[in-house]
Amino acid sequence: MAATAITQVFGNGLRFVAVAIAYPEAIRSDALSVDTFKVAGRTVVDVYVATSPNPAHRTELGKYVIVSLSPEDDDASLAVEAPHQGQKPTGRGGPGTAGQASAADTAWVKPEGSVLLPAIATVDGTEMAAAEIGTTAVQNLIVDDFQQLEYADPQTGEKLGYNLFVPHDYDPEKAYPLVNFMHDAGATSSETRTTLLQGLGAISWARPADQAVRPCFVLAPQYAEIIADDDSNTSSMLDTTINLITSLTEKYNIDKGRIYTTGQSGGGMMSIAMNIKYPDFFAASFLVACQWDPALVAPMVKNRLFILVSQDDGKAFPGQNAITQALEADGAKVARAVWDGRWTDDQFRFAFDDLNAEGARINYVTFAAGTVIPEGESTAGASGHRNTWRIAYSIEPIREWLLREGS
Repeated sequence: MAATAITQVFGNGLRFVAVAIAYPEAIRSDALSVDTFKVAGRTVVDVYVATSPNPAHRTELGKYVIVSLSPEDDDASLAVEAPHQGQKPTGRGGPGTAGQASAADTAWVKPEGSVLLPAIATVDGTEMAAAEIGTTAVQNLIVDDFQQLEYADPQTGEKLGYNLFVPHDYDPEKAYPLVNFMHDAGATSSETRTTLLQGLGAISWARPADQAVRPCFVLAPQYAEIIADDDSNTSSMLDTTINLITSLTEKYNIDKGRIYTTGQSGGGMMSIAMNIKYPDFFAASFLVACQWDPALVAPMVKNRLFILVSQDDGKAFPGQNAITQALEADGAKVARAVWDGRWTDDQFRFAFDDLNAEGARINYVTFAAGTVIPEGESTAGASGHRNTWRIAYSIEPIREWLLREGS
């Protein structure tokens, strides 16, 4: 027998959510009981049979037993404070200076678990004795579906690590959209997968449920430097990222009329800067918890934008108020709404439908003050940003909107 640790990315990062036990022969699901499987230090919430280590492959008869764990356990999160060798991002005090090397504020440890297995009989009658087994492998749901690659830009001479999701049933005869997600300063790192592990910004678009109805390429560059700063400057990675996207359209059948960008904080700021410099490049943009100099945004006046910030965000909230006012002064139509970050999926859907009915090219949504901060946390530091990000990419109608615009 062998045990595989299963991880999943949530809005607040990577978590250890299950153990997959490989048995030598098939097991019946009705032979299992939640009470008889134990994982040290964790809460077992379900036990069932699957055809593979992937918990989604649930079945009544199979060789894999999935021991599902509560993602709310104290030991579920795999995040630890990262040791810093470069400049540490400074949250709301400023991300640093564009082009400066930096380091992520979070590292991600390998999941490990010890499972107590009950005695159990396989379908062919083999008696498996009770045992204790430790995990020896890891499967990262969705994260493992991304390729880790490096782009050498012939124009700028820069190198850029990136993560790329290619639709599983990619057909070169069919044109696909591409979503470009750019992380915040806190995820700045030379470890290419960091941007995938910190939240749903890239992961959400590659979810099997989303791909089933909205197949697309997902690009998640990993920056080792600050890409945009509070003085509205960007690093040379702006052009390198644009060149990377262009190179992908030459390798794959990506529809150049359906390229989209999104990003949180510094990544959202870079998205704004890209829209200013290349106003016809993206079909639509989703801007999360970010701001820019409103005197510079005039080239974006005809662009399709969905802007989301928290009213607790001392920079992005007044910053986007100023940006949307500047765009309106130049003739843009802006639809505004205030949402509650604690809403259910259905409530977000209803609110989105009301906003979308206004038919504006720019949608500006703010989370009401206090509604994106978990109970017991203050709005100090970067927590307002982080909790905006936690919610933003989980709102399905916004994901639908982005991929629909320009299609």
